[in-house]
Amino acid sequence: MALIIPGRRSGSLRVDPTSPLRNMDWTLPILILALTGVGAAMIFSTTRGNTEPFDTSYLARTLLYFLVGLFGLVVVALVDYRRILDRAPWTYPLMLVGLAGVLVLGQSRNGAQSWFVIGPFQLQPAEPAKVVLILVLASYLSVHRGNMSLRPLISALLLAAIPMALILLQPDLGTMLVFVAITMGMLVVAGVRGRYLAILLVSGVLVSVGVYQSDLLAGYQKARITVFISDGSVPAEAEGDAFNLQQSKIAIGLGGLTGWGYGKGPQTQNNYVPEQQTDFIFTAVAEELGFVGGAIVLGLFALLTLRIIRAAHLAADDAGTLICSGVLVLVVFHLFQNVGMCMGIMPITGIPLPFLSYGGSALITMYVALGLVLNVHMHRYR
Repeated sequence: MALIIPGRRSGSLRVDPTSPLRNMDWTLPILILALTGVGAAMIFSTTRGNTEPFDTSYLARTLLYFLVGLFGLVVVALVDYRRILDRAPWTYPLMLVGLAGVLVLGQSRNGAQSWFVIGPFQLQPAEPAKVVLILVLASYLSVHRGNMSLRPLISALLLAAIPMALILLQPDLGTMLVFVAITMGMLVVAGVRGRYLAILLVSGVLVSVGVYQSDLLAGYQKARITVFISDGSVPAEAEGDAFNLQQSKIAIGLGGLTGWGYGKGPQTQNNYVPEQQTDFIFTAVAEELGFVGGAIVLGLFALLTLRIIRAAHLAADDAGTLICSGVLVLVVFHLFQNVGMCMGIMPITGIPLPFLSYGGSALITMYVALGLVLNVHMHRYR
């Protein structure tokens, strides 16, 4: 129902309380920008070098990725998500083409052939594939939510299994685990029966053991999965990951309560933590900003997840709820895996920390994913 506000000459001004722009959750973009700002600052701290003039190339590229991601967020937020879902089936084959193409034309990095290299830029097709998977599953599961019999369950699993198989062939175990988490989370929200979930859990454990014992993973990839529970003796192929983990723990421990101060962390400024601007960015936060800084960052993530949960509850339909649920799992799984990896309580998988880790594909993907959440919230009355 429109509100009628008296006007000076026009007689009245009609304001529709269900207008999408009037229902923007402004807290969500503020949290995203705050986390991105922290990430940009820590990326600069870990990559600037020790001599002036400082290296600003990583920071400049991060700002470029931010602008592209922000543009994607705005576009995705303004187009009704139901129109996006109508076109989701067309994005699925494009996703498969990208994942298959990288196996043929992509370049290897850190043991996985996951990247297209275009001049100075790199594209990891598995990142936008996460959003495509969320949209495709939301479109399909919303039709069967509350009535998830065996047939739609198998169909949903096949939709997720094909891209997961292509990612495993790269091989990129960490990203495949993200796909598994998204799929399982959305199936739970869709109302899959408990016995089916139990069967899936047991099957997942058996498949994981099979993959671990097969030749799909290289020796160092197998070793890095278990190095976090090592008693100190690790195989030769895992020595690099063991060193990374040791330096990561030292950096976090050195931070103490308030840290050494921005740009002053000894582990960070002397480049003792490998891949710190990407996989281990949280160690820079903990060392230079201390427990307080780390707690603030985790607190921002906690608020972010609460806003996503709120959007899921307020969604106008099952599809909106499923979209928000998929994005929630995406963010939370990345957060727990990355921070746990830095602390040595989770295996080293190379999963980035959302909005903080350096990387264009991951940052842009997260912005687009949160744009979908904003979209669902904005259209909760229509």
